[in-house]
Amino acid sequence: MTVDDSPLTRASLLIQLRDGNNQDAWREFSQLYSPVIYGFARKRGLQDADAADLMQDVMRSVSTAIGRLEYDRHAGTFRGWLFTITRNKVFNFLSARRIRPQGSGDSTTNQLLAEHPDTSVESDAWELEYQRRIASLAMDRIKNEFQEKTWQAFWLTAVEGIAAGEAAAQIGISPGAIYVAKSRVLSRLKEEVETIERQEEH
Repeated sequence: MTVDDSPLTRASLLIQLRDGNNQDAWREFSQLYSPVIYGFARKRGLQDADAADLMQDVMRSVSTAIGRLEYDRHAGTFRGWLFTITRNKVFNFLSARRIRPQGSGDSTTNQLLAEHPDTSVESDAWELEYQRRIASLAMDRIKNEFQEKTWQAFWLTAVEGIAAGEAAAQIGISPGAIYVAKSRVLSRLKEEVETIERQEEH
């Protein structure tokens, strides 16, 4: 499926999802949100298989509820609704299984999760997962719009954090060209991120 054929470019994803038979819209939704749900669950202390199962459980809940969802932007975003579903399922899983934290930082996370059901820490973690996923999708979409060296300049400096001088030596262009390339890609990336978010929510 090309970018132009994407449900996100044709109409609101939420409207498309109400049609249970629209496999393209559900595929698009899964591509966007499955990694967000999975990543959030993993960071809350779930093991790989449990996080994957929870992700599928959330998707089933969305499939069941989406037709009845009365979307009101003033009452909150769809992403916020999905966060609530995901977080509640993680909380229920941790409560039921009483998972022993695997890492030194997990016990604090799980304690916060249990004691503060609506903590902003959890919301921030969800939003971070979402923003990372949106950026990844946006980069996939725009990559072919740029010449290889332009994209390399952006990737090395903006993603890998390599200094402009070092990136210039690796690619074989001037440091000035590195800055120009990075700026061009970042500008286009910002546009694409805003497009995805607008098409998702409107």
